[in-house]
Amino acid sequence: MVRLFCDGMLAGLARWLRAAGCDTALAARGLRDTDILAACRAEGRTLLTRDRRLAAVAAGDVPTVLVESDAVDEQARQVGAALWLDWMAAPFTRCMVDNAPLRPATGESAARIPERARRLPGPFRVCPACGRVYWPGSHARRIAARLQAWREAVAAERRATAHEALSGRG
Repeated sequence: MVRLFCDGMLAGLARWLRAAGCDTALAARGLRDTDILAACRAEGRTLLTRDRRLAAVAAGDVPTVLVESDAVDEQARQVGAALWLDWMAAPFTRCMVDNAPLRPATGESAARIPERARRLPGPFRVCPACGRVYWPGSHARRIAARLQAWREAVAAERRATAHEALSGRG
């Protein structure tokens, strides 16, 4: 899966990308553009930005997607289409807060899961960095439904693009 780097204006999208399992770094507050580009180069990341000037500077230097919407659903559509992103490739495998790969929740971390939720089939995961515990409750179903909708939107866009190419319009 592609490694991503979101500028500070895309913090909400970064959380959704992480929910989808994408390795997504987020620019620290006040990070200079030159440092953002250096991090993208050093870590082999694709830059996602809402900053037209930064996108222009990055062009030809690091892979970049200019995200032009304020709304997260449209941002997800734009990024999904630009990267042919599969929003359901690895859901709930990274921490939505700090991007760390999740591990199985055991012992003390599993004990923090509400008793009712422990009866669910799992998976039960924990972030080794921040300690946040993830389980398949209603919040996970709502997140998964949104990721699935974005997956279907990307698939529809792919079909439309292929149709245009085959019909000579693309």
